[in-house]
Amino acid sequence: MTATRLAARIERWPVAGAFVIARGAKTEVDVVVATLADGDARGRGEATAIYYHGETAESVRDQILSVAGAIADGASRADLPQLLPRGAARNAVDTALWELDSKRCGVPVWRLAGLAEPKPLVTAFTISLGEPAKMEADARAVAGKYPLLKLKLAGEGDVERVAAVRRGAPAARLVVDANEAWTGRDVAAEAATLLPFGVELIEQPVKAGEDHLLDGVKSPIPLCADESCQDRADLARCVGRYAAINVKLDKAGGLSEALALIREARAQKLKLMVGCMLSTSLGVAPAFLAAQGAEWADLDGPLLLAHDRPDGFTFERGRMFNAPGSLWG
Repeated sequence: MTATRLAARIERWPVAGAFVIARGAKTEVDVVVATLADGDARGRGEATAIYYHGETAESVRDQILSVAGAIADGASRADLPQLLPRGAARNAVDTALWELDSKRCGVPVWRLAGLAEPKPLVTAFTISLGEPAKMEADARAVAGKYPLLKLKLAGEGDVERVAAVRRGAPAARLVVDANEAWTGRDVAAEAATLLPFGVELIEQPVKAGEDHLLDGVKSPIPLCADESCQDRADLARCVGRYAAINVKLDKAGGLSEALALIREARAQKLKLMVGCMLSTSLGVAPAFLAAQGAEWADLDGPLLLAHDRPDGFTFERGRMFNAPGSLWG
């Protein structure tokens, strides 16, 4: 019996234009691909470094390689929380193990995970942060293609941005992501200004770790924890402050933890968004499974790149469809 071999490499993918949020702009993204080999069977997993945790593509790659010996000795998905902290490296290895096990067993990952067969999903499309006129033009350009838009906000001038996007896409559903930029602001009052524009969710209004600022806040629009909710360990501080959480596999450490987080969040009556970092279709494939049944899917990572991997997801009028014969559904 041969040992399972683990390798990792960094790939650079150009962004279509620029991806702009309150913390800065990106014109390219480095992803890390973990590859497992066991005889003729191969498994791959892609992850994007969580920059606000101090991760880099290089540190993620090195973390992955640090567990090569344990994987060769037979470590499984159940062992990963003891081998790697939550984050992108564990996500890449967890995903690669799911894919490898799928090939070994000859069944798709969704069946291996005990899930229902996945169906096409409506995904949000992100409108990058910019001046209102630019955001209006960007919204108008995609209004007929994507029924759900996600706007990046920055604090000052946000109501003008949302109003502009609504003019550009009068029929679209809207969610907004403050990316922590409302810290120090009256969150309920800020939310009230967005009510006339039909905004249905506000992500991460305050800085992670300062969630106590939301104690007693009665927001007229539901609030969603993103940076404040990485995995199950963070749920307790979110309950009562947020109505929803954004599950991202790069934060949680892979599909295994994401599915457990989803189960516990549902038990706490929290709504769900399943999101992603900038990534290719390989990166969002396990999230596609996790997002089945979520109130919001935000899996447009491949759409924001200049090009995607061959045989990736296809997108039609905001709905994402997996490639025929894919292990992921």
